[in-house]
Amino acid sequence: MSTQSSSGSIGLWEAVAMAVGTMIGASIFSIFGVGAELAKNDLPIAFLLSGAYALIVAYSYAKLAPRIISNAGPIAFILKGIGDNLVTGMLSVLMWLTYVVSVALFAKGFTGYALPLLGLPPTAMAKALSVAAVILLFMVLNFFGSRAVGKAELYIVIVKVGILLVFVAFGAMTIQESLVQPSFDAGHVNGLLHASVVFFLSYMGFGLITNASEHIRDAEKTVPRAIYISVAIVIVIYVAVSLVAVGNLTIPDLTAAKENALAIAARPFLGSAGFLLISVGALFSIASALNATLYGGANVSYALAKDGELPAFFERKIWFGSVEGLYITAALSAALAVLVDVGGIAAINSTIFTAMYIFVLISHYRLAKEVGGSRPLILGNIVVISAVFVLLVYYQWISDRMVMYVTIGVFVGAFLLEAGFRYLGKRVLTIVKKIEREFTPRRSSGASSIPPGAARGRSRK
Repeated sequence: MSTQSSSGSIGLWEAVAMAVGTMIGASIFSIFGVGAELAKNDLPIAFLLSGAYALIVAYSYAKLAPRIISNAGPIAFILKGIGDNLVTGMLSVLMWLTYVVSVALFAKGFTGYALPLLGLPPTAMAKALSVAAVILLFMVLNFFGSRAVGKAELYIVIVKVGILLVFVAFGAMTIQESLVQPSFDAGHVNGLLHASVVFFLSYMGFGLITNASEHIRDAEKTVPRAIYISVAIVIVIYVAVSLVAVGNLTIPDLTAAKENALAIAARPFLGSAGFLLISVGALFSIASALNATLYGGANVSYALAKDGELPAFFERKIWFGSVEGLYITAALSAALAVLVDVGGIAAINSTIFTAMYIFVLISHYRLAKEVGGSRPLILGNIVVISAVFVLLVYYQWISDRMVMYVTIGVFVGAFLLEAGFRYLGKRVLTIVKKIEREFTPRRSSGASSIPPGAARGRSRK
């Protein structure tokens, strides 16, 4: 963890592109219909409200990031704010896992759009080969370093945002005013709140800026600016896209379209060409999200390994002499995408991130005098994001209780796993020291017979 500015290779707009590329990812294309079903014609307001949640969290990120520069991102903030304990360790394990699952989901999503577009049958073998190929492609791209990732992300985001702007520009001329009139009765407000929680997940990508902060030029100034700019850009795009979609297609039609709702919404004013354009935009969107998430996940796993927050083998030298966890992240993601149905597991990502945000805000509250920020404001923010967490759990309860049970199980399991790492790590370190004491008198040179690094382990408090 460092408090100095980085002289890395990623600039302001490359950092913004990385965050925007993740936020405008698979969710805007794949779960748009779900949001329409919940919020109905209030969908643009739901996006605006979820953007407000994101800005609440961004405030703390922007204050903490300039003083705590680390690829570990929010885990570094939490370590500084509440120290190294079971909760911090559990969150670090869960955070890395969310990146693994997200990469797997993005790879699956990319395959779901690519195979039909290429006219290939979606057989199990075709899906497996496609998933492996797309993850391998972006793993190789990440291998060439942070500058290659930033440049590629910038170009991908330009294409993707350009396609969405075409959708907005043409669709705005055919909006039916009656379809976008908001409703504020009890039923609509309830749906609006649930939709705002669901789409809060779509803004979570701005955290990747802090994960890559060690590679960002003049990080103390660039990181806060990139956070606010990226969230603002995404709010405008989400609200505009949702206005056009709701204004051109009835809610039943949007809901029926489900995973390709935006492509269906483009047909009334762009025809078949619009359907193709949005489908291609979805591929670019998922590709950019996969690119940024794989890079962020690799950085997180490596940074946490250095700090002892993940097992030590994550920082061993592996393929091509790299010391980062990129390849382990990619390999596990590919295995999940090919062998495991990650749909239910992916549903817990939102809860994990929201819980992590709460602890980031708590850390900011405790560090406010050191890093800056209004404590009363931070306290209010904690209350709001905690309410979002409760509403999210309640939504899981009423929509799919098994998902909630799995979420609880993952939190408990991660806590027990972290407790085991700490206990076993302490026991191993004690045994190693005991062996050293026993053998030291027998050595003539007085040098330790224990190989260097043998006591590395997870020496926890």
